[in-house]
Order: sequence, then structure tokens, then C-alpha cells
Amino acid sequence: MVMTQNQRLGIFAALALLMALTRIHHSILHHFDALPDASWGVFFLAGFWLRGSARWAFPLLMAEAVVVDYVVITGMGIDFFSHYCVSAGYWFLIPAYGSLWLGGSWLAKHQAGLRLSTLALAAVALLVAENLCYLISNGSFYWLSHSVPTPRSMGAWFENLGDWYLPFLQTTALYVGLGAVLHVLAVTLSRALKRSGQIQH
Repeated sequence: MVMTQNQRLGIFAALALLMALTRIHHSILHHFDALPDASWGVFFLAGFWLRGSARWAFPLLMAEAVVVDYVVITGMGIDFFSHYCVSAGYWFLIPAYGSLWLGGSWLAKHQAGLRLSTLALAAVALLVAENLCYLISNGSFYWLSHSVPTPRSMGAWFENLGDWYLPFLQTTALYVGLGAVLHVLAVTLSRALKRSGQIQH
């Protein structure tokens, strides 16, 4: 589905808003606390829908993620760089989220429209991208963060992986699944409107 620049900007705005509302957590928007963080799903969907716009869309989404974290952490009266989650490993979120973007972008390039083969391809692309993102983000935190008690070991890291692995994958799959439903509806509606226009002429 070919999109105009305005449509791309609209999709970007919607994804950025979704990430802000779900990432901000403990803030004045406390009634959104029940929503799980959509960041991973947003980067995968952005890679799919905004393929070719990585030069501006990816840096802006990354900047948004950092700004939201900064606002939330400092809003709790904590120095940003002394927070539990902010360490040398925090900056590895760039390649971690980048792997999600690349997964979505790869899917956009290789998908064959609304077919079962595309669904299978999407499942594989999402699983590979999620796993890369998880290994980079969790691994960098475990091995580089001063918040993790020493001595560190491969066994303890794998135990840590097991604690968080499935919830992250399930949440991302949920958001990407919702995005896929919206995509199918948009493509179907677009085709119906084109056919309607052809009949009228």
C-alpha cells in the first residue's frame, strides 16, 4: 500500500502517542497504567509502515523514548543517571530497538500482500526481531549495569532471561497483532474504495 507523506506523518504521530501513553507509566496519566509498554511493538510497526523514513522517524522515536524516561524518572525526584535502569547498558536500547525496526522493515520489503504466506513471514520476522532486541537490551543491562549484583554468571543471566522473556514477547506480539488488524482493515477499505470509484466511472 503506497502512502503519501501526510499519511506517513499521521502514522508516525499515532505510534509516537501510543508509545508515550504506555511508556510514561507513573505520571499524571495514571489511568493508563494498566496498559503495557508498547515501545517494542511501536518500533516494529514503525519499521513496517515507515520503511524508507528511518532517517527521521527512527531517531525521533528514540529521542521520544529517552525524553519520556527522563521526565518520568526526574518526576519521581530521582537523578536520571542514578536510576536503577539507567546505566551503560541503557544506550544499547538504540541497537535493540533498531533490530525491531529492521525486522518490520524487512517484512515490509518481502511481504506479498494479504496472504497466508505474509502472515507466516510476519511471525518469523517478529520472533527474530524480538529475540535480538531482548538479547541486546537484557544482556547489556545484566553485564554492564552497576545495579546487577556481582559476581555475574551465565547461569544467573539465563535465569534472568527466563523471568522476563515471555512477557516481553507476548506484549510485543499483542501490539503488533493489533497493528496487523488495522493494516488489513485499511488495505481492504482502500481496495473497496478504488473498486467503487472504478464502477462509478
